Parts: sequence; C-alpha cells; structure tokens
Amino acid sequence: MVSKKWQKLVKSLQYKKYRKEEGLFFIEGAKSVQELLQSDFKVEILFATPQFLAKNKISSNIPVEIATEPELIEIGTLQSNQDCLAVAQQKENKFIFPEKEEILLLLDNIQDPGNMGTIIRICDWYGIKKVVCSNQTVDLYNPKVVNSSMGSFLRVDIFYTDLKDYLSNQKNIPIYGTLLEGENIHTLSLSKNGILIMGNEANGISDELIPFITQKVTIPKFGGAESLNVAIATAVALDNFMRK
Repeated sequence: MVSKKWQKLVKSLQYKKYRKEEGLFFIEGAKSVQELLQSDFKVEILFATPQFLAKNKISSNIPVEIATEPELIEIGTLQSNQDCLAVAQQKENKFIFPEKEEILLLLDNIQDPGNMGTIIRICDWYGIKKVVCSNQTVDLYNPKVVNSSMGSFLRVDIFYTDLKDYLSNQKNIPIYGTLLEGENIHTLSLSKNGILIMGNEANGISDELIPFITQKVTIPKFGGAESLNVAIATAVALDNFMRK
C-alpha cells in the first residue's frame, strides 16, 4: 500500500516547482522502469504490483513497496498501469560540449513536452548523446517528457543553459541552424562534427542566436504543408547528418 506521505510527494512531482525543490522525478510503466533500474540514476523507491515483482529481480539496495494498479494510476499520469512507478533523483545539470566527430543538438525554447520527449528518443535512435537546451525549454523531468521519450532520456545527456553564452564559447566548430531561408540540407556537404540548432515550435530560432550560425540549412518542401513539426524536422535533419 502506498502511504499518504508518498502519495502526496509523487503527485507533487507532476509540477516543476516541486520537482526542483525535491530534486526528484518519477517514471512509470514496466519498460521504462526496467531501463531506469539498469541505468546510473539513483532510485529512491519503487512502487510495484506483485505481478511485476514476480517477473523482475530488484536490487536489494532499492526500497520497494507493494502497490495496486488503482494506486499506481492515482499517483501517476498513465490511464493504465499494471506494473510499477519509480521515484528517482535528478542528475546534476553538468556542462557538455561536442567532441571531435560528434553532432550536438541545441534546442531553443522547445515548449511542448511531447515534442521534447520525441526529440530525445530521436537522438537516442541516431546515436546523438548530447543535447543542450535553453533555460526556457520544457523541463526534462516533466512526466510527459519522460513518458514520450520511452526511456531514451536515460541515455542522452541534457544540459540547460543560456544559449547565447554557450554559443559564444564555441570556437572553430560548424554551427548549423534550421531556417526557411537556409540551403537545401539534401545537397549540402555536412560536417562530421558540429552543433545543430532547432528552434521554437511557433517562432523558430531566436534572433539573438542567428549571428552564431555558420551554415543555415532548410528541409526542402515538395507539397503544400505550411510547416513541419519540430520533432519530425529534427529527425529529417539528423538523418541527413548521419548519412553524410
């Protein structure tokens, strides 16, 4: 049974203010929790049904409490959860930079949690290990981001910072920006290392970041759609970088 203390705490972690105060977040569902248990994140507690515990070996270092499906649904965000929910510690916001022959993704004010989670999952698919985010970008530990990343956030390093300051310190490295007036990404010769900037869903890349871009790129349009979803655009752009 989930105690009232933990019920209150887990529910509060749906809000950024309390996640920041506690330094915690939660993750739901069998697959994502299994991946969490295999990662280097520190797990505070695992709430699990008897069925989940019967199928999975849990480290003796992790506190475990039995929970029912209705309890998991009550304290979490999923409409159905027959397995588990875990509370873990957030990681320190550590500075990251692109290594030689590495593409780093830079996200400028991404607002939609679903987009953010999907972008992280796309990065994981293409082997992109580092993502730098503006301070205004949606919180990595937002439950919708965690759920939509499908566990990929456990394998991608995320750093939040002032992007203007960050780019000011990047020397002798190609900086690509996705803009409508850019050159066709299909025909460009792309570097094996660099920074790729993806802009806000509605407004694109911030004006203050444009001067740092050394190569403007665009995904060519062949039909009548007005724009691409930022997560889809990220996938198309990264696919071009990986193929070249």
